[in-house]
Amino acid sequence: MRLLLLNGPNINLLGQREPGLYGHQTLSDIELRLRDRASEAEVQLETFQSNFEGALVERVHQAMGSVDGILINAGAYTHTSIALRDALLGVAIPFVEVHLSNIHARESFRHHSHLADRALGVVCGFGAFSYDMAFDGLVNHLRGVEA
Repeated sequence: MRLLLLNGPNINLLGQREPGLYGHQTLSDIELRLRDRASEAEVQLETFQSNFEGALVERVHQAMGSVDGILINAGAYTHTSIALRDALLGVAIPFVEVHLSNIHARESFRHHSHLADRALGVVCGFGAFSYDMAFDGLVNHLRGVEA
């Protein structure tokens, strides 16, 4: 099984950007922990982060036929990007939306996701552990494990 971890704008600033909201772990910390989990689960994990919408869309296109599932924290593009939504729908790869903070407990403009209605699931509000939960959920789904 092969998964893609896709992170959008400003996620590269984790650990520095508003640590009271997003925590002190860096993106590298999260990726390292997920790589360990992936290795234990015999899953190949690719990672990609970009602050540019077009680069994220292009990486989704490149994933077609090469990955079984996508974990995506689209950052602010969650609330604005029809292009990213269309790319995910176009490649028809199952995906889980993930956020560090609870987007529903924040500013009203963050309450709507252009991805959530087509995602297998949405995990938010558990800090860096949101990624672990999303990883477990996606792997179990792809393996046909029922809760």
